[in-house]
Amino acid sequence: MLRIQQLKMKIPHTEQELREKILKTLRIRPDDLIRYEIVRQSLDARGDELKYVYIIDAEVKKEAAILKKHPKQVTKAQRVRYQFPKPGTERLAHRPVIIGTGPAGLFCGLALARAGYAPILLERGQDVESRARTVETFWKLGVLDPWSNVQFGEGGAGTFSDGKLNTLVKDTSGRNRKVLEIFVEAGAPEEILYVQKPHLGTDLLRDIVTYIRKEIVSLGGEVHFGTQAAGLDLEDGRVKGIQIRRRDMEKEEYLEAEQVVLAIGHSARDTFQMLHDLGVPMEAKSFAVGVRMEHPQELVNRSRYGEHYPDCLPAASYKVTRKTQSGRGVYSFCMCPGGYVVNASSEPECLAVNGMSYHARDGRNANSAMIVTVTPNDFGEEGVLAGVEFQRRLESAAFRAGKGKIPVQLFGDFCASQASSALGEVEPCMKGNYLLSNVREIFPAELSAALEEGIRGCGSLIRGFDRPDAVLSGVESRTSSPVRILRGENMESIIKGIYPCGEGAGYAGGITSAAMDGLKIAEAIAKRYAPWYD
Repeated sequence: MLRIQQLKMKIPHTEQELREKILKTLRIRPDDLIRYEIVRQSLDARGDELKYVYIIDAEVKKEAAILKKHPKQVTKAQRVRYQFPKPGTERLAHRPVIIGTGPAGLFCGLALARAGYAPILLERGQDVESRARTVETFWKLGVLDPWSNVQFGEGGAGTFSDGKLNTLVKDTSGRNRKVLEIFVEAGAPEEILYVQKPHLGTDLLRDIVTYIRKEIVSLGGEVHFGTQAAGLDLEDGRVKGIQIRRRDMEKEEYLEAEQVVLAIGHSARDTFQMLHDLGVPMEAKSFAVGVRMEHPQELVNRSRYGEHYPDCLPAASYKVTRKTQSGRGVYSFCMCPGGYVVNASSEPECLAVNGMSYHARDGRNANSAMIVTVTPNDFGEEGVLAGVEFQRRLESAAFRAGKGKIPVQLFGDFCASQASSALGEVEPCMKGNYLLSNVREIFPAELSAALEEGIRGCGSLIRGFDRPDAVLSGVESRTSSPVRILRGENMESIIKGIYPCGEGAGYAGGITSAAMDGLKIAEAIAKRYAPWYD
């Protein structure tokens, strides 16, 4: 295979035009091109003319001869193929147990199931179909189900998100590509394999996680919903079993297990407490908090594409960052083109928000989190779980500010520190009821000032970004886990048999990186143990 770099095409263009450009670049006849594959498609919005820039892998006749006569733009393609390790030889006394069915848990479970390990997955929330109904009821009526909500349930928090699949994790093992291939196998469009910033949307994600769960079960695995890991049985520095609390039963049950994967998600605060009480090594880590900010999607499109852009282009995204005079960084996070702000609460009398898009990204507003990093210096050094309590304080203040609804404030009023009394031209796109209030008062003064200064500064990056009627809502507090559950090079905790995994354990930052970490943990178990079905 030959790789063509920096192949530029006008927007729009046809598949035939792309093929002809490939032939011209390689200087070959049509019969000499056996097949080609798009490796990457990115948008170049610099200058007056929008262009797609491609990386293409092409299989051709007389490859060596073509390489000799071509410039640096054409090279030999180098691809890394993912390989699951050969199984170990130690016998399993019991099947591996995975706590959590977010991306980390599901991909760990799928990899182990395909290799014959018949894992057991425990999930406190509901299956995705039931969960979607529960969440819709919460958004309409405001009645929270602490067991199953935007944070807990099949697919994890990412199920109700934009479904972004890009990651900054450096991957030399092929795990990234493998994750995307599994998504395509499960029903995702093939374009996620090559577009620069792939996404699925909440609607596609729901079908995909169902597919993965059904395959795990078909291969001998089990998935138990409404089932919470209430405790771990530890003896002589290793795990022996799990105390299980089922939603529909008063008595706890006991499940013997010597390999337990903690794919618990970033909002499993009661599980963090349980692990801390048991002495599982963990540490506080920095995270970020802030607000969701909404603008008209058309404002973002024109800023990114220009005034007269082709209709074929997708809803535009952005990434902005500013440094305040005090040295704090304020930046956009989890930007949702054509999306919605959602009530993402998971605890009574606490309120958190997140962003969500459907695959079409056809909502009238763009939204993103505008956040500022906080460290133990901000939330206190009273212990490993100080960050959890800091999140709770903000979410409790948000609940009070909105009287149980999403608190909303115009940016101009945020700067004036006064509750908003009316909307401007920007009408919120939200899942969940909202109330005009004073979002600024949710935060400590230092963080509010940093958010104001950072957002004002972003007005020089995107014209109209700091418009007075841009809509702010709060609080965005679940950007990442406030703790890291420590593990060694063998992926285990110092307590043998415990495998911290994914975003909640502090080793990932999104759907793809969490899924990759799930594969990594499955590999670690497989390298040591023989399959259950051997």
